Amino acid sequence: MCNTGGARVAEAILERYRERTAKSRAFNEEAKQRLPGGDTRSITFFQPYPTYMDRGFGCRLTDVDGNEYIDLLNNYTTLIIGHANQKVNEAVRQQLEKGTVLGASAECQFRHAEHLCSRFPGMDMVRYCNSGTEATMFAMRAARAFTGKDAIIKMDGGYHGTHDYAEVNVLKDLPPGSIDSPGVPTAVLQDVYVTPFNDLQAVADTFSRHGERIAAVVVEPMLGAIGLIPPSEGYLEGLRSLADEHDALLVFDEVITFRLSIGGLQRVEGVTPDLTTLGKFIGGGFPVGAFGGKREIMSRYDPGHPNRLSHSGTFNGNNVTMVAGLTAMELYDQQEVDRINRLGARLREGYCQAFKKSGIKGQTTGIGSLVQVHWGEEEIKNARDSRSLSGAARDLPRLLHLELLNQGIFIAPRGLNCISTPMTEKEVDQATSVFTQALEVLKPYVETEAPFLIS
Repeated sequence: MCNTGGARVAEAILERYRERTAKSRAFNEEAKQRLPGGDTRSITFFQPYPTYMDRGFGCRLTDVDGNEYIDLLNNYTTLIIGHANQKVNEAVRQQLEKGTVLGASAECQFRHAEHLCSRFPGMDMVRYCNSGTEATMFAMRAARAFTGKDAIIKMDGGYHGTHDYAEVNVLKDLPPGSIDSPGVPTAVLQDVYVTPFNDLQAVADTFSRHGERIAAVVVEPMLGAIGLIPPSEGYLEGLRSLADEHDALLVFDEVITFRLSIGGLQRVEGVTPDLTTLGKFIGGGFPVGAFGGKREIMSRYDPGHPNRLSHSGTFNGNNVTMVAGLTAMELYDQQEVDRINRLGARLREGYCQAFKKSGIKGQTTGIGSLVQVHWGEEEIKNARDSRSLSGAARDLPRLLHLELLNQGIFIAPRGLNCISTPMTEKEVDQATSVFTQALEVLKPYVETEAPFLIS
């Protein structure tokens, strides 16, 4: 239990949150009658109850109580061109006049595919689905079919959606080869090998023991959900070499990292995978997923292939998503990539300076327009490092999140921030200023509940 000083700080933050979000609280009680926990998406829930948003425009949100926020979450990096973009809205309006999905092939599908493939040197062909979860699931299936082998290597802390083979060693601090979620059959552990991120030797050792079974190495080129942990120098190149040496495929999950360059982190790092999975902003704010890569692999999805793979889905490549996504990608050109990456660097530096000014130990990780807050100054190279810092910080991540909400900044409860194209230096500097104020509010809590974080 908190001592008196820490308890007072926490309760004051919670009380301000309750006072300014009374309608959200009422909505949440009503929602819980039909939606377990009040929502249908686990990641949007937080205590004491989530903020219910009413509308968004550009880089700002307004909740049901009328409070306005700078949106530094963008639906978990999806809305890279902001809310209610007029060009996307117009493209969608025109498509709605013709129908949402026509149950047939459409020009907008291959136009979207042409643009998408042009951004990735190793993407000859692509298939569409409706989420990043589906994208990684089908990419793994394609790798198994192509290699004739069953197992994959994934990284501890790597998030690849919520299908069974992805629910192994994600967010929880578990022994390697452990299931994160109840309901996932233990049989999946026979075909999933877990290694620490940024540890090439562990991958090499796993190949040495099980290489004849391994179809693919599946990796986020920068670990996302566990704390935006960049790859060490040579790590991705090393994975490419090890996969080639053992006749396995290399699969990059760029659902989050595509935004970091015109062609994802693979273009920045100069490493071409065999398959890439995508989602988020390629749908222009509508549900989407995609997986693509080398022609020889993807051609197995051709209905005319003698050993074809089946892949269907009622809303795969639906017309509305395709026109919205193509418009969004055309708007997100090299100039905009570079500009918001600079804004991300400015935000990272601003947060770091805020930690120093407050006398609280903290740091940021990430690349370009993606920024993650961590409590503590120890080096972060893998998921275990990130979990260790988060656990030691006790209730600080939650309280920071709530205090930022109280002051009009909307980030992820876990400390994820991302930039969208409607933002300018003005919004970034405002976020830094609020972050600085929030740390001052939290300092008495830190002094009593986590004094090791006082520098």
